[in-house]
Amino acid sequence: MRRFQAGDRFPNIRFYTAFEEGQEVADILKGKTVFWFLRYIGCTVCNYDIHLLRERYQEFISLGAQVFVVMQSDTAHVQADLGEETLPFAIICDEEKAFYGALGIEPAKTELELVGKNKERLDEKAQKAEALGIRHGDYEGDELQLPALFVVEENGEISYAHYATELMDMPGIDEMLDILGKL
Repeated sequence: MRRFQAGDRFPNIRFYTAFEEGQEVADILKGKTVFWFLRYIGCTVCNYDIHLLRERYQEFISLGAQVFVVMQSDTAHVQADLGEETLPFAIICDEEKAFYGALGIEPAKTELELVGKNKERLDEKAQKAEALGIRHGDYEGDELQLPALFVVEENGEISYAHYATELMDMPGIDEMLDILGKL
């Protein structure tokens, strides 16, 4: 399956978020747009990533970037999980995996491959999430789905692409802010 890299054009996919329908990628691109691919809203560590991103979102704005989190979740699960809480960024609900498929973001072949060599870091992250009251919710989509991350310029060109080889093989907030600052 084809993997995208810097210099490629990001696909113009029609999508919906947890609270809006009928948008296309080309319509939302401004400044730098980060597409942060996670698994699903019920995933403890994915939900923790959303928590961290929410806390530090203003730092992305100050670098001229906006973020869209892409998940396999449906709107009902995201809305139920968020409740009355609002996020400064949108969650794209990709339960049909149109984005994942178009971008070649594949699942791991086994749970062992998903966890990889960083089980200790994964457990540590899960413990931090649980300390905040984040608990595992419903399972959705492909449980073995690997994450990915893309930065897309206003003209649709990808300036940064990262495909995770295991669940913890993703830039953290600090690293992502540093990457954005250099682009």
